[in-house]
Amino acid sequence: MGRDEDSLTAAQILYPLMQCTDIFFLKADICQLGVDQRKVNMLARDYCDAAGRKLKPVILSHHMLYGLKKGQAKMSKSDPDSAIFMEDAVEDVIRKIENSYCPSAPEDASDASSSEGMSLVQDELKNPCLDYIKYTLFSREGYTFKAKDRIYENFEDLKKDFVRGELSETLLKETLAAEVNALLEPVRNHFQQDEEACKLLEQVVDGQILPKQYGGFDG
Repeated sequence: MGRDEDSLTAAQILYPLMQCTDIFFLKADICQLGVDQRKVNMLARDYCDAAGRKLKPVILSHHMLYGLKKGQAKMSKSDPDSAIFMEDAVEDVIRKIENSYCPSAPEDASDASSSEGMSLVQDELKNPCLDYIKYTLFSREGYTFKAKDRIYENFEDLKKDFVRGELSETLLKETLAAEVNALLEPVRNHFQQDEEACKLLEQVVDGQILPKQYGGFDG
């Protein structure tokens, strides 16, 4: 939702209705989705008012990580280099982060309208590297970011040093890539060492319909 109502296709009109229907068919008391889906969630609550339903779904909207390229308000599955995926190899993570957009000062955003409603907090930098550090690394209790001789116990100090030029982009990216790879290593090991998990991953990557034992559909 959020598109220009004068240029909507029939599919774009029906899709939000299908999303709302999911909430009621699942009988979800709490609906937790990205903030980009907030309008759909509010549509579900509006429907409850119109239909006289007393119990509305509780809506929890979470932050959307930026895409790794400039101007990407969120990650995109259609652009593999816009995000870090659980199955990414070590070299993939390093390459993606090395090539990622990483400003230390606000830049003119020509696509401001595309990012409208994508963030829960105001962020002038829109730096995907800092976004990953804040929401993926510092979200863990007691986490410290160690960039050679610099140790950061909170995100705000790290951001200040980066903006002032005291923490270089190169060092920030190198440390971020190492930390993300450390998080993904147990996942990689699981899918490399477990034969059943390896087959399942191949089916998902190939876009195959999963067998019923994995919760898929008859096909």
